[in-house]
Amino acid sequence: MNGKKAKLLVVTGPSGAGLREIVGAVLESRTDIGEVVPLTARRMKEGEVNGVGYFFYELEDWNAMKESGELLETTELAGNDYGTSRSQILTQLGRGKHVILSLDAQRAAQLKANLPEALCVYLAPASPDVLRARFEAISRSPFELEVRLSEAEKQRRAAAFCDRTVDSDDPAAAAAALNALLDE
Repeated sequence: MNGKKAKLLVVTGPSGAGLREIVGAVLESRTDIGEVVPLTARRMKEGEVNGVGYFFYELEDWNAMKESGELLETTELAGNDYGTSRSQILTQLGRGKHVILSLDAQRAAQLKANLPEALCVYLAPASPDVLRARFEAISRSPFELEVRLSEAEKQRRAAAFCDRTVDSDDPAAAAAALNALLDE
């Protein structure tokens, strides 16, 4: 990393922005990124291993972590709690490793509020036509298309707290832009 400070990069964007592809390309291209395993208070499914995919906690311990500030952000999905560990992030940064997290806008905003030094990036299709074409390719009906477009606009408005915006129309260029942010 050439003496540069390790960074926490939180990437958000609407469905259809290519988040998984773009962040995945960055992760594959670097060796200076530390892993942060998400936390959950849900029960383990058969075949799951604690620490692989998720760290699993009992609800009592989960609530204690929330109260102590260990959880930088949390969400509830289908009756299950998920979140991100402060100590995991700080440990990786302390080792000189960058951390990249992909979170929806609400979760990213929580994390930014609890760790203001995080660099939040909004991945946005610059062209409404590109986003519409992506959604048309995966939508099963005109109604679903309109719901996806509406949700993307809500995500854009909710991500007003982000420090930077990166155009995601060209995934390779977007990955290069994220790499450049890490190298600043």
